[in-house]
Amino acid sequence: MASSVSRGVDRVLAKCEACIKAGNFYEAHQMFRTVYFRYSGQQKYDEAADLLYRGALILLQHKQYSSGADLSLLLLDVLSKSQTPVTSDTLNQITHLFEKMDPECPERYPYLTKAINWSKKINKEHKRGHPDLHQRFGVIFWHERNYPQARYHYIHSTDGEGCARMLLEFHTTQGYPSEVDLFITQAVLQYLCLQNKATASVCFEVYTQRHPGIDTGPPFSLPLLNFIWLLLIALEGGKLPVFTVLCEKYQVSINRDPNYKEYLDQIGQMFFGVPPPQKTPQGIFGSLLQNVLGSAFSEDDEDGHFPESSGSQTGASSNSPSINNRVLAGASSPFLPGSSSSLSTPTSSKPSKTEKALDLD
Repeated sequence: MASSVSRGVDRVLAKCEACIKAGNFYEAHQMFRTVYFRYSGQQKYDEAADLLYRGALILLQHKQYSSGADLSLLLLDVLSKSQTPVTSDTLNQITHLFEKMDPECPERYPYLTKAINWSKKINKEHKRGHPDLHQRFGVIFWHERNYPQARYHYIHSTDGEGCARMLLEFHTTQGYPSEVDLFITQAVLQYLCLQNKATASVCFEVYTQRHPGIDTGPPFSLPLLNFIWLLLIALEGGKLPVFTVLCEKYQVSINRDPNYKEYLDQIGQMFFGVPPPQKTPQGIFGSLLQNVLGSAFSEDDEDGHFPESSGSQTGASSNSPSINNRVLAGASSPFLPGSSSSLSTPTSSKPSKTEKALDLD
């Protein structure tokens, strides 16, 4: 059966390649579409997928980006209709076509979004898209030096080491020296908000070990790095008093970016049993988490975009101000000093590693 499929597709490709060699790209494109619709109507999805992939690749290699992208989008339709499972081969095909598209091709981002939505549909446990697909997109954007997009997709993957190496390059090429701790802090907190503790730990370890601007640690000379190090340890025990005191002791460092408090509020709810805040009229901080992490927490996310905090966008875009130019505002939080919350009520238990590091007993 497979050989029969291959022979049929090979005959069509031979005719199309003859058109391409003659410079008749439009005719070749229409021929691919005509045969695709015939296969699709007959529910010959294997033949259709093979034809579209090979045809799209040929057109993209000849810099016929719109025609190649059109066939690439049709390929995703076939994968969705046929309920094609997420496999390494399929992911390689999808991302190979994406890599061949010109970065300025208008169909490129709709293609990316459609690919992620296909992976969500096939693997419903991955509500934000398959992490392996995100990782592949992250690598491509990294190679293109599109760091904000690379960072977004790495955050939705499980490749903590790759993310760390990308962030290191991002910071050393486009960041300020004073932001060395901000780049990794934001990534770790966002990983934790996505309940990806293991990847967050790997990312932090690789970044702090390999970055030339960070002294050997832990402990580190930069307070914010010590905070993240201790936070990752505290997750092992899940003790609310430890989390509370940790946030109190590092309040000054946390205040460097107003988004951190919103991330930590979410982390407190997920890992330490902090109750959700009471419903109050929504204000600037009441909706901040939704604005910052909106697509990451929505099952209906279809735009493939993860808003960035300024600390990781330095120099990347004129529309993305550096942390140095932002107004750092403070927001009251139940686990920070000045709160009347009962979250700081101690519990009697054997001191954890975090408690010892903070001199708690």
